[in-house]
Amino acid sequence: MWQIVEHRNVLRGVRKMPKQVLKRYEKWKDIVHLSGPEGLRLIRGFNDEPLRGEWKGHRSSRLGDQYRVIYKVESKRLLVMVIDLTAHDYRRK
Repeated sequence: MWQIVEHRNVLRGVRKMPKQVLKRYEKWKDIVHLSGPEGLRLIRGFNDEPLRGEWKGHRSSRLGDQYRVIYKVESKRLLVMVIDLTAHDYRRK
């Protein structure tokens, strides 16, 4: 079983998200918890992919047409750190 750690900004931003995006995020967390990032790659709808540039070392999964979840994997500890839920804006702030 994988552990999921959410950044405090993610927890604040979740309240503002549309319901369908929240449902998709909960499903994303269920899949990661059970089978890790490999499980996400098996489901084409999430379009799980590595990021480049400033976000190198992080990954992104699609939660809808606009929203993405950005996360980082620590495979030694079976840990997924959710960095941000964003409206497809990958620039660091």
